[in-house]
Amino acid sequence: MVSEHAAAQVLVASNRGPVTYSLEENGELTAKRGGGGLVSGLSAIGDSEAALWVCAALGDGDREAVRRGVGEPGVRMLDIDARVHADAYNGIANSVLWFVHHMLYQTPLEPAFGPEFRAQWASYETYNRAFAEALAQSAAADAAVLVQDYHLALVPGMLRELRPDLRIGHFSHTPWAPVDYFRMLPDDVAEQLLRGILGADRAAFLTGRWADAFSECCVAILGGTSGTRIGVHGLGADADFLRERSRRDDVEDRLAALREQIGGSGAGDRKVIVRVDRTELSKNIVRGLQAYRELLATRPEWRERVVHVAFAYPSRQDLAVYRDYTASVQALADEINSEYGVAGWTPVVLHVKDDFARSLAAYRLADVALVNPIRDGMNLVAKEVPVVSDEGCALVLSREAGAFEELGEDAVVVNPYDVSGTAAALHTALTMPLGERAERTKRLAAAATALPPAQWFLDQLRALGD
Repeated sequence: MVSEHAAAQVLVASNRGPVTYSLEENGELTAKRGGGGLVSGLSAIGDSEAALWVCAALGDGDREAVRRGVGEPGVRMLDIDARVHADAYNGIANSVLWFVHHMLYQTPLEPAFGPEFRAQWASYETYNRAFAEALAQSAAADAAVLVQDYHLALVPGMLRELRPDLRIGHFSHTPWAPVDYFRMLPDDVAEQLLRGILGADRAAFLTGRWADAFSECCVAILGGTSGTRIGVHGLGADADFLRERSRRDDVEDRLAALREQIGGSGAGDRKVIVRVDRTELSKNIVRGLQAYRELLATRPEWRERVVHVAFAYPSRQDLAVYRDYTASVQALADEINSEYGVAGWTPVVLHVKDDFARSLAAYRLADVALVNPIRDGMNLVAKEVPVVSDEGCALVLSREAGAFEELGEDAVVVNPYDVSGTAAALHTALTMPLGERAERTKRLAAAATALPPAQWFLDQLRALGD
């Protein structure tokens, strides 16, 4: 039944919303707005349709905002019990589902699904039910609901039971595990996840590969996809925003500082290999550094002639395995600098504090961009660097990144587990003739921006209505 307050014709549901609140020492709440495809997409539908974003309160500031009734038009923030959220978000979404879809488990030891998992799974169900109920209450008759990602995989099925009139879509921003890996999950949980997503009219993915993997899981475990339509929408980079933002004064300041850190006797004297990542286990930063060390070891001509600018921004530091991984990245960078560094040349320039302007500055000066994830739903860095690069750059790209489907033809492609192969690819990229590099960059940028964020969102909305 539709709530008397229901008005929204288009609804988005995601764990993280478009705004976060900080609670200051004086008791005031400060709001900070985010960006991205969903934000620009919802803006693009115009004022003629009522839109609502349903999200979770993620911190003390968000929870206080909900309690005080503070909010923004078009946003409904859910104050779900903090323990339930922690179990659902860290216990299940980030420590189980993320690991399954990115194939990260060390299988001799993990996973081991026992009583703790079952308690956390109950919280995941509770968390998803809270979203389903809020969407059911807030949606107008026959509204369109776009549910986002692995945090909310059960929502479509739950919402379908509450509101069969709605048009429901689910979008997965991660890869989808192949059948044999997905079946590591307890049988009932694997079935529940698939049926949850199949509650949607349409399930969509970033690449055909991930969509096929989902369909294969459905066939193997359930016998089919139950009439749910499967779609693919390859999220692209926002060229206009990136080009404008990368020319602002703060980026110019960061550019000058990076050039000073890179050093050398003159402009362009040293080649620059750039990577920009969170210290997420799937990003494969450690093997990337190992490949760079092998390049310096086996190709001594590159010593003092190349610098690896590596931005490794800490991620999920509330989980011990992520803290340990971040420490490993720092330790390996220090080892390389200790082994090969000399006065006037630091082989690895590592930054761990998130700074978007500095990331854009690095994009601009990159001769080579290294994007070598173990597995990635898309990887927008691979798409952003060619758009922003000043002189064109060679892209060293893992074949396991979703972006490979669109960019592989003009990238230097690597097996992310092959450290020696990646070292050879770095040499190939560093020695690529400038003319070829420029032509490849043009084609990479064109492919990378084929489906900008607002269009990506609107295409899903239209497809849901077909």
